Amino acid sequence: MSRYRFVLYRPFQLIPVLIGISIITFVLIRSIPGDPARVLLGPRTTESALARVREQFGLDEPLWLQYFYFVKNLFKGELGKSILYKVDVLKLIATRIEPTLVLVIGSVLLALLIATPMAAIAARRRGSWADHLIRIISTAGLGFPAFWLAIMLILLFSVQLGWFPVTGYGRTFWEKVHHMTLPCLTTGLALAAVLTRNLRASILAELQSDQATAARARGLPENVVFWRHVVPNSLVPTVNLLAVNIGWLISGSVVIETVFAIPGMGQLLIRGIFTRDYMVVQGVAMVFACATVLVNFLADILTVTIDPRVKL
Repeated sequence: MSRYRFVLYRPFQLIPVLIGISIITFVLIRSIPGDPARVLLGPRTTESALARVREQFGLDEPLWLQYFYFVKNLFKGELGKSILYKVDVLKLIATRIEPTLVLVIGSVLLALLIATPMAAIAARRRGSWADHLIRIISTAGLGFPAFWLAIMLILLFSVQLGWFPVTGYGRTFWEKVHHMTLPCLTTGLALAAVLTRNLRASILAELQSDQATAARARGLPENVVFWRHVVPNSLVPTVNLLAVNIGWLISGSVVIETVFAIPGMGQLLIRGIFTRDYMVVQGVAMVFACATVLVNFLADILTVTIDPRVKL
C-alpha cells in the first residue's frame, strides 16, 4: 500500500494550483473593458443607480478586498451572487452542469470506442495498408478545429440527412441522447485522433517487451499475449494522456456548447463574459479547474493501480 501514499499529500500539492487559477481568473475578468453595472442597467441609466448596483455587489470596493471576499466565500462553499441572474452562482451552475457532464463523458466513451480498435488494428498490422490508413486519418484528425468539425457534421447529418437536431438539449432521456450525439461525436473524434496515435505507439513498444516475449515462450497464443499482457501494459501512458485531454474537453466544451446552443456551463461562461458577470465567470472557472485537477488526481490513482511498478 506504500505506492498509494501519494493520495495523502497530493491534494495539498493541488491547493496552490487552485489558488493560482483563482487569482489569474480574478485579474483577467476584471481586465476586460466594461462596467457590469452599466451592462446590467443599460446606457441610459443614472449615476446614482449605477452607484447602488456597484455597492450592492461590492464592485466599489478595492480589488484586493473583492478578492478577499471571493476567497472567503469559497471557504464557506459559496461562489457569490450573479449580477445578471440575481441568484447564487452555485445554484446557477448546478442547473447547467448536467449537459456539460454528458458532453464530456459521452465524448470520452466515443473516443475510447473509436481509438482502441483502431490502435489495435494499426499496431498488429504494422506497415499494412490498414496501418497507413489509420495513421493518415488520425493525423488529419489532429488538424481539424473543433468548431469547423462541428459545422461540417451539422451540414452533413442535420441539414443534408436530417438525422440529428442542430441545437438544444432535449427533455427526456432519448431526446437528450438524440441532441447530444453530434456534440459528443465532434469532440470524441478529435480526442480519438490523439489517443489512437499514442495507444498505437504504446502497443508497438509492448509487443517487443520482455513480458510479451516470455508469454510467447510459455506457449500462449498470440491473441492471449496481445489482450492479456500487451494491451493492459499499454494503457498506462494512454490513461495519463486521457486525463490531460479531459481537461481540454472541459475547457473545449465552451466552443461546442456555443456552436450547438447547449445550455451548459460553457455557454454560461460565454454569457457571463459578455455581460461582465464577474461572479459567474469566476465560479465556472473554479468549477472547471477543480474538475480538471480531480480528473488528473484520479488518473494518478488509476495509473498506480494498473501498473504496480509506477510510484508517485
